Amino acid sequence: MKRSSLMITALIISLFCWSVSAQEQTAPPKTPKITKRQIHQQARIKQGVQSGELTKGKTARLEKEQGKIQAEKLQAKSDGKVTPQERQKIRRDQRKASRHIYRAKHNDKIQK
Repeated sequence: MKRSSLMITALIISLFCWSVSAQEQTAPPKTPKITKRQIHQQARIKQGVQSGELTKGKTARLEKEQGKIQAEKLQAKSDGKVTPQERQKIRRDQRKASRHIYRAKHNDKIQK
């Protein structure tokens, strides 16, 4: 009796440890700086729309660009690891998008 209960306890503990390690392996990689920048850029676009600095066409282009960056980020995370090269490419695209937002907001065309 003692031996079977000991075996069951050992089995339960090993299953618990296995499930914890499996959860750690399947957790998506984190990209907090990239996410924070995405949120900031979306806020800049929203502010530009509210102030009238961005027209509908400009807003659509900027939102499409943000969508592509989001898709790129999800693609990089899909294999469970974001490589330094993938991270660099996403950040480069974010810098480019930031310049596009700035230029769109500061070209003296106002939405009517």
